[in-house]
Amino acid sequence: MKTIGIVAHSAEGAALCFLTACREGAKALGPHMHPEIVLSAVPMALSIPGWEAGDHDAVAQWLLKGIRQVADAGADFFVCPDNTAHLVLERVVDHAPIPGLHIARVVCGRIAAKGWKRVGLLGTKWTMTGSVYAEALRAHGMERLVPDEEVQAELNAAIFDELCCGEFRAETTNRFLDAIDSLRARGAECVILGCTEIPLIVNEANSSLPVLDSTRLLASAAVSEAMDPRPFPERNWVERARAQ
Repeated sequence: MKTIGIVAHSAEGAALCFLTACREGAKALGPHMHPEIVLSAVPMALSIPGWEAGDHDAVAQWLLKGIRQVADAGADFFVCPDNTAHLVLERVVDHAPIPGLHIARVVCGRIAAKGWKRVGLLGTKWTMTGSVYAEALRAHGMERLVPDEEVQAELNAAIFDELCCGEFRAETTNRFLDAIDSLRARGAECVILGCTEIPLIVNEANSSLPVLDSTRLLASAAVSEAMDPRPFPERNWVERARAQ
């Protein structure tokens, strides 16, 4: 089996990705068994000034460092359980020493399999308004629906000030659920939890829309890739047709 490299950006999202990969491995391979996994955790604080200044080159140096760390530790490919980070990863993946799985393409592949066309999206302000999901959804002929600017600002603050710090408040959960209700009222058929910490408070049980858990979908795809005997066709984003 191939070795998975998890390139952490936020601790909470990376931890959920790691645990999910272990559990998905056990489902496929038996108790306590999973593909080998290595993890790098360059502190997200080093990237925050770059994000705030719109300096993606500054962010890129830290993300590439994380990829090189997992490659040096023996990873055959990487996953980055952070949707916003893909704004930068898309620009620099050709400079990475190993290929990666693209979180938005994994998620949109699942949406396509379900047949949904009007898709709600929650995440950081950069994920909700940026190109990562806009382009991935457009490639499948899907429409993207996001909250208004005021709600975007509220959710973005909650992600960085609370969820990424391991703080989970009932009122914050309700804020996200209200945003989902509003997207549903506008015609959304499902909602992407496009921040890897949102699944810590939102799930199928409390959401009024079917949820696409980007963290767990990425982890599951990583396990499938690790067990796939085929070599990688190229060294950037791995594209496979996967059973959904």
